[in-house]
Amino acid sequence: MTKLDLDQDNPNNGEEDLDEEEELDEELQVPEPSKAQASVERSKLENLFRRIQTETVPIRVHDVIIRGNTRTKDSLLEAITALLKEASSVQELLQVSKAVNFRLQALDIFDSVKITLDAGPPELSETANVIVEVVETTNPLSGEIGAYTRGEASSSTIEGLLKLKNLFGYGDIWDGSVAYGGDHMAEVSAGVSLPGFRGYVNPVAARMFLLSQDWQKFSSFKERSLGLSLGLFSARNHDLMYNLAWRTLTDPSQMASNSVRRQLGHGLLSSLKYTFKIDRRNSPLRPVRGYAFVSTTQIGGLAPDSRSLRFLRQEFDLHYAIPLGFYHSALNIGLSGGIVFPWGPGFLDMTSPLPERFFLGGNVSPVCTLGGPTTLWGFKTRGLGPTEPRRQLRNNPSDGNSEPGRDYLGGDLAVTAFADLSFDFPLKWLQAKGIHGHFFASAGNVEKLTENAFRNFSLKKFVDSFRSSIGLGIVVPTNLFRLELNYCYMLKKFDHDRGATGFRLSFSTPS
Repeated sequence: MTKLDLDQDNPNNGEEDLDEEEELDEELQVPEPSKAQASVERSKLENLFRRIQTETVPIRVHDVIIRGNTRTKDSLLEAITALLKEASSVQELLQVSKAVNFRLQALDIFDSVKITLDAGPPELSETANVIVEVVETTNPLSGEIGAYTRGEASSSTIEGLLKLKNLFGYGDIWDGSVAYGGDHMAEVSAGVSLPGFRGYVNPVAARMFLLSQDWQKFSSFKERSLGLSLGLFSARNHDLMYNLAWRTLTDPSQMASNSVRRQLGHGLLSSLKYTFKIDRRNSPLRPVRGYAFVSTTQIGGLAPDSRSLRFLRQEFDLHYAIPLGFYHSALNIGLSGGIVFPWGPGFLDMTSPLPERFFLGGNVSPVCTLGGPTTLWGFKTRGLGPTEPRRQLRNNPSDGNSEPGRDYLGGDLAVTAFADLSFDFPLKWLQAKGIHGHFFASAGNVEKLTENAFRNFSLKKFVDSFRSSIGLGIVVPTNLFRLELNYCYMLKKFDHDRGATGFRLSFSTPS
């Protein structure tokens, strides 16, 4: 009997299989009766493959057989594999099998997934049986610890995560995490995700969190949030989330500027956030071909409370990688933008919430940072944009002649762009390790629009005040992050911008 095995242990590879044309790996399993029978079976298989390439071959799935699940509920697996019974041709069945394989792998509760397409009962022509074999994870408890760089943070964070998988057999994953950063950022959270419950396939996730961030160095305030996030809908390219948090902004130094002081106190964040993401790049760490696009829409103020933060926020990010055909070189270009605006009665005179504004700069690479306008090469965290002088404390006369500094206020409109030309070095050892060089250029700007500032907005002035930088460097990609040692040259910056010509070292994780 001839069988076709679709065995994919890597969910990322499975996702690429869904998007690009590729060759299928076939395994012919032939009993031993005689060479004549083996020859007949092989001839039938070759004829089948020839028909698949030239015409649509009709087929009907007679049965889907699931094996190997001892802890996982049948209802979950039956809901995910239900698509197999809808296939009406061999070509469609192969594609659906790959999709089901990817979804099973994405549950993160199986060590391996194997789908075999077998012939149906002899008395039923043009039928097939689909055998789904899963190997459940031996140890449901797992943990990990690592150092990561966030685009909005000024330093790396150390994060620890503990997971308990498939506790009740519904593909449920329970986890707790702790994160701490050198810039006094701390986060404690616990959550659960349910990819399926009683036949309901759409993923559902809930997470409680306590987040504390210290922005006194840049904007003279500390932020603390206690809340809950709910993943309402999640598909391959779509994600819908609801966030409810009680947020408190404080100024321990008592030196905050007037604009920051007006936003201190308590606020209720009740927002709905929709993200559309498509990524067709061959690699998030070193893209050589393909494109990626992310659009995020967020509406805040979905609560009948006077302290509810009412705002609309829209951002997008587009990356495109073009192979050049020599030394594994590629040109990566990117364009991102975003706008945030308050809503409600008298919104023209209102200001946008401070934490929801756009802040540019940071020690990450825009090549693998996908999500919106965040970073520019050579500029430090929150290193450019509108600023305001901090207050001078009257009870400290010894510092009367010292500069109290300035608060970076962020902006309501932000635009960034970059170009990155990557290439291999001629040394084979460096090529084998993936170490390569790159030339880069970046530009961007952020501007205030709220409190009637949009009336004085000029597109020409906005473009003329773009900050820009160029440079070159060495890139060391790993499985977890992208390490860059760059020399950045400032083409254009203003007096209060925090950026300088020189060498910069950055660690970036894909987002």
